[in-house]
Amino acid sequence: MRRLPGMVLFAISVPVVLTALARAFYFLVGGAEALATGWLHAPAGYGAAVANVVLLMLVVVMTTAGALTVGERKWSAMIQNRIGPNRIRLFGQSAGGIFFLVADALKMLTKENVRPAQRSRFLFELAPLMTFAPAFALFAVVPVGPLVGVTAGGVVHRVALQVASIDAGLLFVFGAASLAVYGTTLAGWSSNNKLALLGGVRASSQMISYEVSLGLSLVGCMMAYQSLRLEQMVEAQGRLLWGFLPALGVFLQPVGLLVFFVSAFAETKRAPFDLPEGESEIVGYFVEYPGIKFGMMFLGEFIEIVVLAAITAAVFFGGWHPVLLEGWLRANLTPIWFASLGAGLFLAKMLILCWLQIVIRWTLPRFRFDQIQQLCWKMLLPVGLVNVFVTGAAILLDPSLELLAAIGLVELVAIAAITAAAGRKGEPARAPARQAAAAAGH
Repeated sequence: MRRLPGMVLFAISVPVVLTALARAFYFLVGGAEALATGWLHAPAGYGAAVANVVLLMLVVVMTTAGALTVGERKWSAMIQNRIGPNRIRLFGQSAGGIFFLVADALKMLTKENVRPAQRSRFLFELAPLMTFAPAFALFAVVPVGPLVGVTAGGVVHRVALQVASIDAGLLFVFGAASLAVYGTTLAGWSSNNKLALLGGVRASSQMISYEVSLGLSLVGCMMAYQSLRLEQMVEAQGRLLWGFLPALGVFLQPVGLLVFFVSAFAETKRAPFDLPEGESEIVGYFVEYPGIKFGMMFLGEFIEIVVLAAITAAVFFGGWHPVLLEGWLRANLTPIWFASLGAGLFLAKMLILCWLQIVIRWTLPRFRFDQIQQLCWKMLLPVGLVNVFVTGAAILLDPSLELLAAIGLVELVAIAAITAAAGRKGEPARAPARQAAAAAGH
């Protein structure tokens, strides 16, 4: 109970801070657009694009990914009831372990750069970049905030918190995500290390397998929203079904959400899907990489966490839509503050999904390799195919999406019921084991 007031205060203050941060982003993007078009005579949208690259990809993505390296240590310590990062202190204060982030950066930059003698030199140096860059580029198409007019230099500029708005949209996501497999494969092969090669082979087989179910999981959303652009998919989720239910992806495609989240989680190569780097079996495809090269691969995994959370929030949870009281907020807030509130709520949704991934990572044990492949080919792939056919039939019968939403709500109830039943079924099986351990004196 002593933590409850702090938790409530934290839950209230985070959206407020993120909304203020989003408002500052809009101001800076609008100012950059005014500077580029007014003074430099650059094409329209050039200044906003440059500002969005700096603010969204360098500030939001890199800062969040870096903070998650400390957050994972703290949250894992809380989950496993052990001591977290508190050894590094400044003036007697640990500052929540944030000094570990600085220590990690210094260690990565100053550690000796040892190179295997029999490596493939060019490919060995290229692999960390091929691992890091695709994950980083995925955030370019994520719509953090809506298009809104920002006054700068006496002129109203229409800007959005999005780096690139391209027709390919989700196809760009699939293409860029598939490039990451080259980095892991090259890292394992070019190191001339048997353990690294085994990790690279495992990574490539796992990532290529789950790309199939990953693509199928989003086909239903493409059909429902009739677009490949993420910003148009977010805008489509603002409509109401039956006059009260938001057309969120989680209501229209709950099975698609489940398949997408599991498949994307496997693409990140983190527990319970961390077979490419299982410490108890192999060291991993990056075993020969020291210092900053290892740091790029390590940070790339946390960037994948942020990107997965952002895409999930955009496609399935309304993106920047407040969802609740949206009509009232639009009527009582100025357009710029409504857009800032929406962008702040998007960042809050993204952080919650990042936290969820770390909780899963420190809760579930590692799967066997055959279990990982069976999950993909025997479960997720057939479920994804059935979901596509059901979605297409429902849209043909009722283009208003109300029938699809009704099916989605039934699927949500079924998923909840199956999850609850599975939990109750597993409980009695553990009781005899505890009784036997107690009888044996353990």
